[in-house]
Amino acid sequence: MTIQIVVEDAPREADLRAVRQGLIDHAADFGVEPRNHRGLTVFARDEFGDLIGGLVAETVWGWLHVRELWVAAGHRGKSYGTRLMQAAEREAMRPGCHHALLDTFDFQAREFYQGLGYAAFGSLADFPRTHVRYFMTKVLGSGAGGAPGRQPSQA
Repeated sequence: MTIQIVVEDAPREADLRAVRQGLIDHAADFGVEPRNHRGLTVFARDEFGDLIGGLVAETVWGWLHVRELWVAAGHRGKSYGTRLMQAAEREAMRPGCHHALLDTFDFQAREFYQGLGYAAFGSLADFPRTHVRYFMTKVLGSGAGGAPGRQPSQA
């Protein structure tokens, strides 16, 4: 049998699903809880329905994973980012999420997330070059916008 290793720029959705399902099945072999994966989006719109901010996340294994948060430049500093984050955290806790995870960069919003109770647990230098990427977490239900709760152990 000949196996080819192929880089594909436009993979088939069925192939992506097969990879995900393979990982799910593998985790189940080790007694890992069900993923309960769900996409989560929250948007801020003006009175005309135009998008002025948004949050893209997912929930999996009891965690909220915030992938992207954006507020249009003319609307920053007016609490829309905070309100988007709080809405996502509330929605994630509804089905039982207990922690949140996100990453940001030194030129973005580390202090903003710290003000919401997130704490950095790791960083990666030179990603992108000359900058630092920070990985942050928060215990949900510890008072969104308040002091952080006990952070997960870092083994």
